[in-house]
Amino acid sequence: MAESKAPDSTRRSEKSRRAIYAAALSLVGENGYAKTTIEGIAARAGVGKQTIYRWWPSKAAVLLEAFLDLGEQAAEAAGGDDGAYEIPDTGDLAADLKLVLRATVDELNDPTFEAPTRALAAEGIVDAKIGAEYAEKLLEPQAALYVRRLRAAQEAGAVRDDIDPRTAMELLTGPIVHRWLLRTLPLTHAYADSLVDYALNGLAPRPPRH
Repeated sequence: MAESKAPDSTRRSEKSRRAIYAAALSLVGENGYAKTTIEGIAARAGVGKQTIYRWWPSKAAVLLEAFLDLGEQAAEAAGGDDGAYEIPDTGDLAADLKLVLRATVDELNDPTFEAPTRALAAEGIVDAKIGAEYAEKLLEPQAALYVRRLRAAQEAGAVRDDIDPRTAMELLTGPIVHRWLLRTLPLTHAYADSLVDYALNGLAPRPPRH
């Protein structure tokens, strides 16, 4: 007689966690954050709401963790098995920055990412704890990618030594987030490219070439 095995609680918990992630993301996309509830997430995931409250204190915490997991999966797809990702360094700073900003535009225009991103951005304003965790776990790691690439450009002589890479990063990414939040103008690759050109080349007129 084959030996019976006890259920693997770790595997069962991971399956439930994945189901909860998927439920939270899909419900926010379908109904919006305000209409998404712990009860709804539990019903969609096929778990009891007590299971959710055992792992998370609020629906915002569920959504944040689900969104971070979604980002990790995207990073793994882009960067390999370990999920590592860096802005490319081809030696052409403008091309490298345009590549990553275009990818950011695509992500913000993708409904899979857009709905939870808007929800977390809004919730982070009224819930300081969620806002701080969102910044620490998502925004700051993303900012660090730009900072490292810009420092490499400084070392290569492509950017002035007195430039603060963090401030330079905000010149590139801040306008994209601003336009995306307002929804008044289209968020396009051409716009992303123009931001890189403006940031790297400046706004002041150049002396005519002789």
